[in-house]
Amino acid sequence: MSNTPKGTRAFEWYDSLVFALTVIVLVFVFLCRIIVVSGISMEPTLESGDRVVVQGILYEPQRGDVVVVDSYIEYGDPLVKRIIALGGDTVDIDFETGEVYVNGEVLYEPYISAPTQQSFDIEFPLTVPEGQVFLMGDNRPHSTDSRSSQVGLIDERSILGKVLFRIAPINRLGKVT
Repeated sequence: MSNTPKGTRAFEWYDSLVFALTVIVLVFVFLCRIIVVSGISMEPTLESGDRVVVQGILYEPQRGDVVVVDSYIEYGDPLVKRIIALGGDTVDIDFETGEVYVNGEVLYEPYISAPTQQSFDIEFPLTVPEGQVFLMGDNRPHSTDSRSSQVGLIDERSILGKVLFRIAPINRLGKVT
């Protein structure tokens, strides 16, 4: 039998629950977010309806990262795409062979669904201005991305963060690369 009054135990339990919920809210407000993927442009890496955790704070864009771009850009919807090139990089695409070049080097892209053979209205080679990034979807035949002026180059400040891992559906749970 415990000597602690019943009301004190209930208050301690309540206090612990409030603290835990506060920590969870702070983590999701300041450190990461959960985003739902919409569309097929990132298949096979991500599918429409996947729920992913996005790290926003202290994120520094890197080539190859899968990122989420804020919805206030001209395209209109939040974008989930892969960073192909950073400010100062030169991008070129050989649409006949489907190869993407960054600074004269062919990218190794095991994550794409098909070679990059669809062009839009952007002229290549293209040098990315400082503070901007060049993005492409992994499902190149079905991705409107930086190859199109409809999306264009993206200001680094418009990036919400890097996709870290998928939390749903459970059968596809895991790190996103």
